[in-house]
Amino acid sequence: MNQYSTPKLSIKQWAEEDRPREKMQRLGRKQISNAELIAILLGSGSRAESALSLSKRILRHFKNDLNALSRASLQELCQFKGRGMAKAISLTAALELGSRHQLSDPEKKPTITSSRDAFQVFQPKIGNLPHEEFWVILLNRANKVIDAIQISSGGVTGTVVDNRLVLQKAILSLASGIILGHNHPSGQLRPSQADLDLTKKLKKAGQLMDVQVLDHLIVTEHGYYSFADEGNMGSEN
Repeated sequence: MNQYSTPKLSIKQWAEEDRPREKMQRLGRKQISNAELIAILLGSGSRAESALSLSKRILRHFKNDLNALSRASLQELCQFKGRGMAKAISLTAALELGSRHQLSDPEKKPTITSSRDAFQVFQPKIGNLPHEEFWVILLNRANKVIDAIQISSGGVTGTVVDNRLVLQKAILSLASGIILGHNHPSGQLRPSQADLDLTKKLKKAGQLMDVQVLDHLIVTEHGYYSFADEGNMGSEN
């Protein structure tokens, strides 16, 4: 007996109400699923798989966790059949833009009143990274966030931080205070001696430049260590 297979329809062959672009135009962006949004970014799939099917497969791989997807490297994304570097870059750029949007609206920029507030700024940026990065939150006199910027990126066990660069960023942004932050990919929240020394040096240098170093956070996926809360910011003198 001959075996017959049903030909796979491309998105262009779907009913118009089922196509992601047309659906967004008709219903609005809030009614579009994550998979449909990704399909729109990808634009096309392959001969064997539609963009929507590919999007669903990508999401399943990352357990439907957009944070995990946003941490994927370009090389990792290119491993999915039907997805080249151009599509990987498009998706990565869109996810990064979404992350930056959190601090783009002055009306939505948070005021930091506790270490928990600072953690909520740092965690989406560095809490789940497989390598270590050092960031700084820049604050005005009312402790409202001016910006959160990356200072350095390193390997699994550490990253090099230039004290001068940290203070330069603060001065150029007219920041009155800063909060330091870096992640520990190991999940270990205990500060190293290097972490303690760096915090002390930056606080002392900040005093000379009239920039107050308010705290330093070690960030992991689910928690944080606050140098200020633990009394480890160094001497005031």
